[in-house]
Amino acid sequence: MNKALENYAFIDSQNLNLGIKDQGWDLDFRRFRIFLKEKHGVVKAYMFLGYLKENTKMYDALQRYGYELVFKPVVRSKKDGVKGNIDAELVLQAMIDYQNYAKAVIVTGDGDFYCLIKYLNEQGETFKFVSAESV
Repeated sequence: MNKALENYAFIDSQNLNLGIKDQGWDLDFRRFRIFLKEKHGVVKAYMFLGYLKENTKMYDALQRYGYELVFKPVVRSKKDGVKGNIDAELVLQAMIDYQNYAKAVIVTGDGDFYCLIKYLNEQGETFKFVSAESV
């Protein structure tokens, strides 16, 4: 494949979901995948999320919509409920695939990926940052 034509999305699903819900909206993930393809030329869209067995139907639907799911086991606690921090996985996948994409589209609602964005800038790589608030 021609790297110049391929853009990859790296989606922090929890931040995206919470950012959209904070605005009083529900995200149509099928339409969001189409948006990524049409607006940003995304051919591969990784979605990073904590794995919960009870969400199997949702995971199946996301895969049908064209997302490649990357799971992390969740930690359950009385204080925080369910926690599945995926930041390291997203950064690692972006670096594993670095030679395969022309542009990285980072979808999140926070600044946890500053180091990744800084590195891509230093390499002269182009990227787009899509905030959950701008979706």
